[in-house]
Amino acid sequence: MAYLDNIAVFVRVVELGNLSAAGRDMRISPAVASNRIKELEKHLGVRLFNRTTRQLMPTEHGTVFYGGAKQVLEAITEAEAAVSALSGQPRGTIRVTAPLGLGRRLVASGIPDFHDKYPDIEVRLRLSDHNVDIMKEGIDVAFRLGIIEDSSLRMRGIMECERVLVAAPKYLEARGEPIEPQELIGKKHDCLMLRYSGAREYVWTLQTPTGPQKFEVHGPYDTDDGDVLTGWALSGRGIINKPRFEVEPFIRDRRLKVILPSTPPTPVQFAAVYPHKKLQDPKVRLLLDFMAERCQRLINDLLAGK
Repeated sequence: MAYLDNIAVFVRVVELGNLSAAGRDMRISPAVASNRIKELEKHLGVRLFNRTTRQLMPTEHGTVFYGGAKQVLEAITEAEAAVSALSGQPRGTIRVTAPLGLGRRLVASGIPDFHDKYPDIEVRLRLSDHNVDIMKEGIDVAFRLGIIEDSSLRMRGIMECERVLVAAPKYLEARGEPIEPQELIGKKHDCLMLRYSGAREYVWTLQTPTGPQKFEVHGPYDTDDGDVLTGWALSGRGIINKPRFEVEPFIRDRRLKVILPSTPPTPVQFAAVYPHKKLQDPKVRLLLDFMAERCQRLINDLLAGK
């Protein structure tokens, strides 16, 4: 088992790029992670990493060993999943990621309940509005809200979510309320965008009488945190494009107002994506079933004002 533990640490260091991140992920200290890499290098008689001040890069030997090591760990995981399916007692660890706002509201609150129901399954949740590469970083399930195009992954749709353009009354009083979509650009409205490395949707697509139309809107600043956008809008700083369930409480108490209701943004897909092989893992299927039902219920409750 010690040798397999060393291999597992090695694989996570390659995937995450440094000892500290790998240690946190595996719940061991950087010193322990470093010692396991040293033990593996001693066993193999080669250096596996070139060390820089910020990152560990695999050597040629490390790159070759990673391919085989990854296959070994995946084979063990698949074997364990097969045994769990036969025994009816799923166990093990699931790595999950979700956007910050959606993760806090819908996913994170369900993790303790899921663990209560399946105490032998550990869930490690990572929240980020960045587009996480789930294959590279060893993620089992990623909940996503947006345009999902990665054909190398399986997708389970949870629900289609209405989006709205909203702004605070304070902003609309100062700048005027747009009547037509073209005014967003023509009158240089402050349109606040969610931007991060790897993001693709840098325009707003609105549903017009002639079909979906893209608008290259602009604003004085942007962020990679969806909740920060909402905060800026609430303080009267501009217009935002958000899933309705995220801003419905503020619409209801009139802190935000829906604008251009006859030409709303195109809906956004809320879905879970995962590697193809994970469909056969009982614990992954259990998590997908549990979260799909829970998220649908919570979103509908938010929209209904419950």
